[in-house]
Amino acid sequence: MTNVVRLPQLAWYETKELELPLPDNWQVEVCNMAGWNRPALEPDEIRSAIRNDLIGTPPIRELARGKNEVVIVFDDMTRVTRAARIVPYVLEELAEAGIPDDKIRFIVALGCHGALDRLDFVKKLGEETLSRFPVFNHNPFGNCTYVGTTSYGTKVCVNAEVMKCDLKIGIGSVVPHLMSGFGGGGKIILPGITSIETAEADHRDRPRNKMGMIDDNATSLNIEEAATLAGLDVKIDCIVNMWGETVAIFAGALIPAYAAAVQEARAHYLTPKTGGKDVVIVNNFTKASESWLSLAIAYPAVRSDGGDVVLVANAPEGLVTHYLLGPFGKTIGGNLRSPVKAPSHVNHLIIYTQYPDIAGQGWVEPSDKILFMSNWDDVLGVLQLHGDAAKVAVYPNAEIQYCV
Repeated sequence: MTNVVRLPQLAWYETKELELPLPDNWQVEVCNMAGWNRPALEPDEIRSAIRNDLIGTPPIRELARGKNEVVIVFDDMTRVTRAARIVPYVLEELAEAGIPDDKIRFIVALGCHGALDRLDFVKKLGEETLSRFPVFNHNPFGNCTYVGTTSYGTKVCVNAEVMKCDLKIGIGSVVPHLMSGFGGGGKIILPGITSIETAEADHRDRPRNKMGMIDDNATSLNIEEAATLAGLDVKIDCIVNMWGETVAIFAGALIPAYAAAVQEARAHYLTPKTGGKDVVIVNNFTKASESWLSLAIAYPAVRSDGGDVVLVANAPEGLVTHYLLGPFGKTIGGNLRSPVKAPSHVNHLIIYTQYPDIAGQGWVEPSDKILFMSNWDDVLGVLQLHGDAAKVAVYPNAEIQYCV
């Protein structure tokens, strides 16, 4: 076969390219997001964005002067943010303000996800950071402080260690999100470092939306209010390309910096609509451990009278531990568990992974339509029913792409 699609893989394992051969006569449309091949920022460009280009607030070095305790909150391994490329320049600013190392700590915004270990922290922050500063997991089940109630009725309880600090800096990235329209911004606070009760209330009370739908989005507005109540001083958000590299940074006060990032993100992650496909292949790279998110763009592209979806989910660590949404046994799960389903117009949902995870299958509703495979030839064996002229769509970054 000479008809080969090449997909980014293993974001936290020395990024690689996966080659998937398809029958030569298939009509394959690769549906890239608009900014898929933008070049990564150079170190001096990252430094300038952190030092000189803050939006709506003075430089970090000015904000930090006279402060006693500093916390840097960063997103977890389900986000591709290359925080290690950003942290050195934040630390430069703090040092210039006279903040000693023993007044700085890092806390990972886990939300309702499982805890990280030292290897994860090194991947996210780099060895030097781990050798100089304490890095902590967030605990959503305890040690959270009430900071107020949003106008949407969410009682906001935030990590007590964070709330003891008088300078709070967040590092994350802005990508399309199923509930808030776009991630990033205040999500570093809610659900990032809130109590499980606060996170559950926000997940339960806010409706699901479409990826990229941000205007008048109650979930996004509620998150913004929560982050304001927590007193987030500076947010640094990245825009990423196909390979998870940072191509733009928006840093500054929460509301204006996030608004600027979203404006850029709307165009950057936008993907032309397609439809009527016999086969839709959705690749997961930036959020491979939350691969079900890619189905939002897959299902609408399948022909209405029946087609197949192939979800590529190579996550060596397995699917994320999620205390609200995940399975914790054959018959039990988080309070908001809602297993993935295949709609009526999808003949098969094939979940292809080179790292089989039997317990992880609990994320999916048992069905004859849903097949788990770890051999690509077996996948092609199912898809051969579409004959020699199948129409195929491939989304290389499906979990962060969106269509309008």
